[in-house]
Amino acid sequence: MRHFDHLGTELEGRLFSLPPEEFDRSADRDVLAVALGATLYTPATRPAIEADLLRAYERGVVCSVLCLEDAIADGDVEFAEKNLAHQLSLLFETDRPRPLVFVRVRRPEQVGALVQALGDLAVHLDGIVVPKFTAASAPFLDAVVEASERIGRRLWVMPVIESPEVFRLETRLETLLGVRELLAAHQERVLAVRIGATDLASMLGLRRPADITVYDVAPLASVIGDIVNVLGRRDGTGFVVTGPVWEHFDNGERLFKPQLRETPFTAPAVRVLRRSLISKGLDGLIREVALDQANGLLGKTVIHPTHVAAVNALSVVTNEDHADAVDIVAAQRGGGVAASRFGNKMNEANPHLAWANATLLRARAFGVAREDVTFVDLLEASVRL
Repeated sequence: MRHFDHLGTELEGRLFSLPPEEFDRSADRDVLAVALGATLYTPATRPAIEADLLRAYERGVVCSVLCLEDAIADGDVEFAEKNLAHQLSLLFETDRPRPLVFVRVRRPEQVGALVQALGDLAVHLDGIVVPKFTAASAPFLDAVVEASERIGRRLWVMPVIESPEVFRLETRLETLLGVRELLAAHQERVLAVRIGATDLASMLGLRRPADITVYDVAPLASVIGDIVNVLGRRDGTGFVVTGPVWEHFDNGERLFKPQLRETPFTAPAVRVLRRSLISKGLDGLIREVALDQANGLLGKTVIHPTHVAAVNALSVVTNEDHADAVDIVAAQRGGGVAASRFGNKMNEANPHLAWANATLLRARAFGVAREDVTFVDLLEASVRL
């Protein structure tokens, strides 16, 4: 699979100086974690999951999560389990390109039951998402280990940090340290750490509207900062931490001005694009993704295919960032500081090295834009509103 593969060779050549690399399910963990991009969540009760995921891949989705937990009612669990096994069997029997497939379970025993229901086709399952992850979630990891041994290949784990113990200030640090210790014991199986902002917000009865980002909600922003601090360090102990879910797919009443400047949208065609983005509330999503990246998060949970283009377009590395990253890595042995070749910032070899390595890894997954190509160009080429 490959990001932006749906654009075609000619358009891709006009947009990218370095195109995204191909990767598959067996890719190195660091590459695969960075390449997740916009991860599409879908309830396991949907009647046409196979068709949904095949279409989603055509729209740029390379990672999907099928939910047996909060996305379905308690009374629908048995139906959802049977429907999921049936739909995944249909999906795995086809050789058409599809996203990575993860299943969010609510109980550890669902892992083994799903593998058993899929039979030989279980080897095509990519991993398990564990909700409300704490140090007490070890039984989920044990179930994944057992299932991996049964099918003869590694199932990835993506824990979701969203428990009340993480939200509450008096228990947060102890809980996060316990999570870090448990994940460290299974580091080779953990693909990325996800953040459950909806559950965290529920501790205060909060729900952010489409024109307010999660970073504007101080209690949530502080939790995200602490999660990244403890679990997202770039010192060899951390993991890729993904952005919290964007749960809006249409715009309601707007309180604030649109959050997209008019200047990048001056051409007639892209002025139409700007109006479409604003009418669907996606200007809020774009701002939140930019803030995710500024706070050390990469990729994002989304609930609608229209979100995918914005998340993935913002993940493309700019020509300037790529040039700075290359220069910083080249200078790492000598250390010191030098002006960016663009003459607008300093590049300090040692402090900026972790950023540079992360940027080059993202460039492999999402490509590097040409010098004259902007986010708007990438979005216009990708979006289907």
